[in-house]
Amino acid sequence: MKMAARPVIKMPDPMLRRKSHKVTAFDKDMQILVDEMIETMRQESGVGLAAPQINISSQLIVVEYPLDDQVEDAKLELFVVVNPDLSKTNDETVVGIEGCISVPDLVGEVERYDSVLVNGLDRYGKKQKIYATGWLARIFQHEIDHLNGILFVDLAKKIWKPEVENDGEKITLE
Repeated sequence: MKMAARPVIKMPDPMLRRKSHKVTAFDKDMQILVDEMIETMRQESGVGLAAPQINISSQLIVVEYPLDDQVEDAKLELFVVVNPDLSKTNDETVVGIEGCISVPDLVGEVERYDSVLVNGLDRYGKKQKIYATGWLARIFQHEIDHLNGILFVDLAKKIWKPEVENDGEKITLE
């Protein structure tokens, strides 16, 4: 059964600045929320979504991205992480361009760890560890920041409105 997508809140909604609460119940309502978050992420063409982005103050994220983004047409992997805890695996950082469905029409250069270990629970409360590198590591850091009230614009070294194509011509948003 396909779940309904939920509305995504946008900056400057104060919910995006709050620290989220730990999840303690893994009941039917939690499973529905997970499914609705997955549907919302996909409908918004996102690679990740945190519960605060749909106005829910819970430590819950969903991510969908290939484990190996170097392989063309690699299968997307779906991750559901409850109460995630992030640790770096080394000191190497990389600057990359990020955007966010809660911060439309802006992108920015953000420095992030190149590899991370994500500890948390799956949607049923079972412990899990996810080792992520490259863009997958960036996505996890971005989504976990949402659980702490941090947006990519807070960390960006440079922010701008991206160019969009209009009938084949690139234009810059004002």
